[in-house]
Amino acid sequence: MSDFPACPSCGSVYTYRDGALLLCPECDHEWQAGEETLPDDDFVVKDAHGNILQDGDTITVIKDLKVKSSSLIVKVGTKVKNIRLVDEDHNIDCKIDGIGAMKLKSEFVKKA
Repeated sequence: MSDFPACPSCGSVYTYRDGALLLCPECDHEWQAGEETLPDDDFVVKDAHGNILQDGDTITVIKDLKVKSSSLIVKVGTKVKNIRLVDEDHNIDCKIDGIGAMKLKSEFVKKA
């Protein structure tokens, strides 16, 4: 492929040079050559298929999820719009129609 290093943010091998910067077309991360470490506040959330999620994305639930302390179930195929990523155990904050505010793990969703 190319002789450029993989993206330090998402690991993509499709990086390219633009002037003095190296760029990743998959996650839009920019960095200087030799600066391959991530800042401490930068985190990446990936769905069950390895796609990078961002704030405002639409996702689809890939497994029936039981809601704690309730008899409700989030069914497979439920679409969730306008997600918010947080750096916690359940790394997606969202609102699901008919259920309300929820926290989801990214391993149970895919990017729509």
